[in-house]
Amino acid sequence: MNGWPRLDYAADKGTIETLHLLLQLIGKLPLRLQPWLNHGWHVALRITPRGAITRSLPAGERHFTVELDFLDGAIRVECENGARESLPIGGETVAEVHRGLGALLAALGLPAPLYGAPNEMPDPLPFASDARPREWDADAARRLHGAFLCADRNFNAFRSLYRGKTSPSHLFWGSFDLAVTRFSGRKAPRHPGGVPHLPDGVTREAYSHEVISAGFWPGGGGFDEAAFYAYAYPTPEGLAGAPVEPAGATWNAQLGEFLLPYAALREADDPDALVQQFLQSTFAAAADLLDWPGGVVIGPAPSYGRPPAA
Repeated sequence: MNGWPRLDYAADKGTIETLHLLLQLIGKLPLRLQPWLNHGWHVALRITPRGAITRSLPAGERHFTVELDFLDGAIRVECENGARESLPIGGETVAEVHRGLGALLAALGLPAPLYGAPNEMPDPLPFASDARPREWDADAARRLHGAFLCADRNFNAFRSLYRGKTSPSHLFWGSFDLAVTRFSGRKAPRHPGGVPHLPDGVTREAYSHEVISAGFWPGGGGFDEAAFYAYAYPTPEGLAGAPVEPAGATWNAQLGEFLLPYAALREADDPDALVQQFLQSTFAAAADLLDWPGGVVIGPAPSYGRPPAA
């Protein structure tokens, strides 16, 4: 068996949901303390060797980061002056973590704008009043973190092959997916919006320009298993029938994107190679149908698009 950890959404769902909610709580900090970056990139978290972390957050002349450590089961705050504090999360309710993190930040003299409720989730409860029991399985958290590390490694490699505008590999806490996005540089049609519990203005700014995006998520939202995905906005006619690799990749009409089940990768001798096939072939299919400019992919000349402008 290769080094990609086993994932089981049905068995690990409780821990996955706990992590999702706590990442949403942490994500309120960059949302309210950072200036707005294009496409909401300032709110996204980065995968680390231990979990997921914010960008450096400003607090007047001070700076700090907040990391959810999947391995230790803790939220860790580190400051520019060397102060470093942790808050255990295993077995705690969201309300208890909300209260504890607010107190920890206040004790360090840092802002704590943690009010509100989760985004992009049905029937969200405010963090401060979510006293429902929450599952925590340390092994499930460790395995999910390992899968995110594998995906992050592949997305960074894929990102390095594009000379145009591209996002970092980053974790969006609203939808709980790690994603990397390429841009053509052209404006896109106005997005219809309608994402549950997400302002339409945020969605429309995120999709203000043409994108071909790929990502990884651990399951949920009607597809209850971990998978890699790829889609384009706008979605070109004929994309659903375009041939893509590897053999396990299929088009999901309900989601409007290509999917590659994570479970199939664990059976492969070289799962990284299969992920790269998926990323590159889905991008090539969408770029061809959208007539994206050529000359921006490093490596063998792509078979799509126009030659670069003189």
